Amino acid sequence: MDIAIGLIAALLVPWLIWTMRRGLREGRLPIARSYVERAERPGPFWFMLALYAAILVTVTMIAADLLLGLNLRAAG
Repeated sequence: MDIAIGLIAALLVPWLIWTMRRGLREGRLPIARSYVERAERPGPFWFMLALYAAILVTVTMIAADLLLGLNLRAAG
């Protein structure tokens, strides 16, 4: 079961990176069924980008823990 969840988490990593790169290039990030535009609302745009980065780090750590058996849950 850990392997399956780790693989799903690992598959999310490229999607998150792609979303962040596209958001920086186009100046808008998706949120639900809408977008936050950098030109119209720079504060919320950068906040959303920071949230995407935090999610990216978290999902990467989860994938590494489950796929490589790092046992980070016991360390914390």
